[in-house]
Amino acid sequence: MTVSEIDGLLFDLDGVLYVGDAAIPGAAAALAHIQSLGLPRRFVTNTTTQSRAQLAAKLQAIDLPIVADEILTTPHAARLYLKHRGYRSCHFLVADAVKDEFAEFNAAAQQPDAVVIGDIGSAWNYDILNRVFEMAMAGAELIALHKGKFWQTADGLRMDIGAFVTGLEYATGKTAAVMGKPSPAFFALALRQLGLPASRIAMIGDDIDSDVGGAQRAGLQGILVKTGKYREAYTQASPVQPDLILDSVAELPLHLGR
Repeated sequence: MTVSEIDGLLFDLDGVLYVGDAAIPGAAAALAHIQSLGLPRRFVTNTTTQSRAQLAAKLQAIDLPIVADEILTTPHAARLYLKHRGYRSCHFLVADAVKDEFAEFNAAAQQPDAVVIGDIGSAWNYDILNRVFEMAMAGAELIALHKGKFWQTADGLRMDIGAFVTGLEYATGKTAAVMGKPSPAFFALALRQLGLPASRIAMIGDDIDSDVGGAQRAGLQGILVKTGKYREAYTQASPVQPDLILDSVAELPLHLGR
């Protein structure tokens, strides 16, 4: 298959361009080729533990020339959402590295307008979950930076925060506003940055649900790579049908038809 009518590209980061602290073989060459074609690009990630500047520094350190302004993160999307809703008082369950993204909002431990749920690693416990439950029952909106099931690390798959978000939804009877992939609003932010219609953009990811399925529901083409969290059995069981499946992002230039 050749995706010759693609005028812009969205890339997931972790699992697509790198895993752990190592770049996917051929990723840098693929990005260089895409740049030589003049195709606009953005990097969209559900990572919630690093700022855009930190992510850019990490990528540059492994020879992936990506700058912070090209990266769209879920904390950035959440900040825009909170401003749009007019919230001032919020409770933040987020990593220290991204707290500056929310500096304009009042951090509240009692009766906040919203609770923003991100990745706090091993700090998760029953007391924290119960405190968020109480805030939600008192009227706070639940805002999830994403709702991922699992992610790939250098040591294998690890459960993601989606299980905590789903548990809170079940207990409170509320539906969390999800900021990251596969949220249509998150893809809409990326589309506005590229200034292109959805049908002319392809999303490249290792998550068949959030990356590929989410992109397709937003009107984009979805390309799945067999790196990162990709698992063949999981993919075969999924109702999502990617527009293209690649062994890795290194193969992408072969399918651009230019």
